[in-house]
Amino acid sequence: MPTTTVRKFTWSQVPKENVTPVIARQIVTGVSAMAGMITLQKGSHVPKHSHVSEQLTYVLEGSLRFVINDEVIMVNAGEILVIPAWVEHEATAVEHVVELDIFSPIRQDWLDGTDTYFQKGPPPSKG
Repeated sequence: MPTTTVRKFTWSQVPKENVTPVIARQIVTGVSAMAGMITLQKGSHVPKHSHVSEQLTYVLEGSLRFVINDEVIMVNAGEILVIPAWVEHEATAVEHVVELDIFSPIRQDWLDGTDTYFQKGPPPSKG
């Protein structure tokens, strides 16, 4: 049965988790969707991964370089990227980034700490 409890949050009061030394996130969950405010230092990398959740990434500050299906997609401040469920993707912060991710369904791996793909590190350099 869905909850009917209305809840209000202020990002400055939501606990911040350091996912890596250069990536931090704050999480707010509802019944079937979640929001994550993510801060990435310039040059930080989110390794290739996929998940059951549809993802909407809205960049508030900076630029993210996504690689999806071998295609480079730049997402700049004020732009939003929609990534369907199970589509493999990776991202690199071209500059300091603040972005909001919306997921449906909820990313259980974020809640239970099994999102170990963050620990894979940057992709091998080409050259």
